[in-house]
Amino acid sequence: MAEVLVLVDHVDGEVKKVTTELLTAARRIGEPAAVWVGGGADAGKAKLAEFGAQKVYTAPAELDDYVVAPKAELLAKLAGEKSAAAVLVSATPENKEIAGRTAVKLGSGVLTDVVDVTGELVAEHSIFGGAVVTHARVQSGVPVVAVRPNSVPAEPAEGAAEQEEVSVELSAAATGAKVVERVVQEKGARPELTEAAIVVSGGRGVGSDDFSVVEALADSLDAAVGASRAAVDSGWYPNQFQVGQTGKTVSPNLYVALGISGAIQHRAGMQTSKNILAVNKDPEAPIFELADFGVVGDLHTVAPQLTEEVTKRK
Repeated sequence: MAEVLVLVDHVDGEVKKVTTELLTAARRIGEPAAVWVGGGADAGKAKLAEFGAQKVYTAPAELDDYVVAPKAELLAKLAGEKSAAAVLVSATPENKEIAGRTAVKLGSGVLTDVVDVTGELVAEHSIFGGAVVTHARVQSGVPVVAVRPNSVPAEPAEGAAEQEEVSVELSAAATGAKVVERVVQEKGARPELTEAAIVVSGGRGVGSDDFSVVEALADSLDAAVGASRAAVDSGWYPNQFQVGQTGKTVSPNLYVALGISGAIQHRAGMQTSKNILAVNKDPEAPIFELADFGVVGDLHTVAPQLTEEVTKRK
């Protein structure tokens, strides 16, 4: 069975959720082989094994001293040496560039923003806010596929995770842009939006940049905070918290939509959530078509009551 290379997303040795999703997708195609760039592989090996990685290729941390080009050269080299069936990466801005560069080096094709992939390497795309589903495949060479986070449900499967050190001789072009400084973004107590099991999002119905009603409910549930495009465009909440087609895709166990009408752009980023609770004053709001539970009412009245009840039961 041919190997399927999966570029690992990790922070300080902790494997990110999207990597477990990629390993799940890789198992449909062939034998998952994780590619780890940088330190901390020993700490993350158990998680990779839990989701079916048969091999873990570890590359020198020096590759992280440069921008994206070295990772593309590494993936292209491994794909050729291992006769890989495909290369899977997460569809983050950085990794989509890595995917494109890798495909060029392999003389193959690249598919980005994929929401599903079959064992025959047919990729599914959700476009026009989820109104249209299309399918595509790479016609020649080793397909390079960038999959959106929270699109493929992660399913555990035991893997050997045999570790093997690899290296690549970098070209002069690959070392042309070097990282000279890293600034770590301060993280609060809330979980990361795309990793959270519960997400509470606020929309136009919040009415101002005072998101305290949304944040209070989120904190009572140990949830992440999200926002609709309307709220972000109004300057009420930072754009890194936007959920939707042009923001982040989430798929938590519970998604709470406060004052969000349910425009197709927003629905595209959260419609795969396991349970959806919507609070909106408009009984005709499109979000109720998608919601498992709906409350017709003012979020500024409903949300504080819900926060109070949740706090009582903790």
